[in-house]
Amino acid sequence: MVSLDDAIIIRLKTHGENYEVYVDPDKVLEFKSGDDVELSEVLAADHVFKDAKAGDKASEEHLMELFKVDDMESVFKEIISKGDLHLTTEQKKHMMEDRRKQVASIISMNAVNPQTGKPHPLQRIMSAMEEARAEITISKSANEQVEKVLKALKPLIPIKFEKLEVAVKIPPEYSGKMYNVLREFGEVKKEDWVGGEQFCLVEIPAGMQDEFYSRLNSMTHGEVKTKVVKHD
Repeated sequence: MVSLDDAIIIRLKTHGENYEVYVDPDKVLEFKSGDDVELSEVLAADHVFKDAKAGDKASEEHLMELFKVDDMESVFKEIISKGDLHLTTEQKKHMMEDRRKQVASIISMNAVNPQTGKPHPLQRIMSAMEEARAEITISKSANEQVEKVLKALKPLIPIKFEKLEVAVKIPPEYSGKMYNVLREFGEVKKEDWVGGEQFCLVEIPAGMQDEFYSRLNSMTHGEVKTKVVKHD
């Protein structure tokens, strides 16, 4: 649960009254976009307020009667789904900077320069976004804005989304802890064991290949074997 210092307020006006809820600024956008997000991840406080800043709480009994539901979870969902974000100027500025970095980070991790096959550094993506005057909004999640921003970048830098299929040969002494690491980076499409050694075929975003190889080599002291077997 996000702290109140980092939370924002969702406000719903109904029946002549305001009802306010403190929420996580990122999770609430995912929730409102229809993503599978737990309510506990969205809420920053387990109360509905008439005036959040003043700490004036609304009665749970009154709320359930007003919204014609039998539990507070439904009340929260109703307010969050239909309510509006209320942000201070500083919160808007902070959220805009965060959203811009999130979009750039997603692009940097998933895209490569097709001329070299290597990912663009995050700062290069950020600079290109600024040069392209790529429009970012805080009312949409970072994932929802990636396609539009990528389109704006293409006239400026050679870039495309690409995935790699990498064959990974893991020595037996590292196999137990390595499998979860492989899943962190992508999808394990095949798995086999030969002579005690583990062989996996992993699909990863091409932009993460350097980090992927570095992580595997670090965990196995350079004993892991990898080979790209397929590009998108």
